[in-house]
Amino acid sequence: MGSVKDLKIIRTPSEDSPGIGRFVFSDRYSVFDWGEMPDLIPDKGKAICLVTCHFFEVVERLGIKTHYIGIVEDERVKKLCELTEPTNVMEFKMVRVIKPKFDGINYDYSPFKYLKSNFLIPLEVIYRNSIPEGSSLLKRLRSGEIAPEDVGLKGIPEPNTRLERPILDFSTKLEITDRYLKEDEAYNISGLSEGEFMELKRVALRLNELISEKAGTLGLYNEDGKFEFGLDENRNLMLVDAIGALDECRFTYEGIPFSKEVLRIYYRSTRWYSEIENAKKEDRQNWKKLVGENPPPLPPEWKQLISDMYKSYANEITGRRFFDTKPINEVLVELKNLIQFFKN
Repeated sequence: MGSVKDLKIIRTPSEDSPGIGRFVFSDRYSVFDWGEMPDLIPDKGKAICLVTCHFFEVVERLGIKTHYIGIVEDERVKKLCELTEPTNVMEFKMVRVIKPKFDGINYDYSPFKYLKSNFLIPLEVIYRNSIPEGSSLLKRLRSGEIAPEDVGLKGIPEPNTRLERPILDFSTKLEITDRYLKEDEAYNISGLSEGEFMELKRVALRLNELISEKAGTLGLYNEDGKFEFGLDENRNLMLVDAIGALDECRFTYEGIPFSKEVLRIYYRSTRWYSEIENAKKEDRQNWKKLVGENPPPLPPEWKQLISDMYKSYANEITGRRFFDTKPINEVLVELKNLIQFFKN
């Protein structure tokens, strides 16, 4: 399935009928589009599964359709409140994943205009509530790749600016290397009507509000994150994949990262990361072949603290102590100390 979760197909989807699948969330992790990294983060998979299932159940109570069926324990599909132990398996309705045609240079999305139903929309929808230093959006604004007015800004913001209104950004989902899109490009490849695309944006903004409210109760600020969507067998928009977890959202606490960004901070200091950056500038499609260095494993103290981060967040978000781990306020203090020491 991918570098951080596996897929079990129980029933294959068709154009007129949904399939059934199960995500098995693993303890693997990935950064900078590399794929599987050299070691594992204990209990990360279970923590992400629990958080994702919690948010899906909340979202459905708000009347937003999702592909969620339930969380799996002992081969039985349950609701989160019925769970007795943490698990890393989620059952969901499957849609078709139809990849755009690629001729070695360009991608052809024209077939999406003729798809009727039950398919993955080939976009990642990114919400941004702030523009932190290192943000891909800030890099694109500074380079002139996009203009401020393309994303509703009056000028290039200073780093760490909190936005008055959230910005929606878009990237490809099914290409070898994800690339960012202007809104009109995203609409053109989506396979959606104008009304459906407007609905997608409306739902994404509502989901952002929900996550921001929930994270705010923990003292976390929701900087940015991403969603994926599909159309079901009746062509209804539905939320798919995962939501609200530390791999999908970038949270901070008083400026201290509390998300997958902690992993990126460590790896940005390595020679491996420098090689990746240079390779992507040279060849966006085949950059991995140009990287001679392998990613190093995480130091033990980083791995343990990052595991505690995932587990404490899952406990707090679900309101249940699924994991015997430190409370989130202790993890935040330790993260702050580790990151500051590392940067100095």
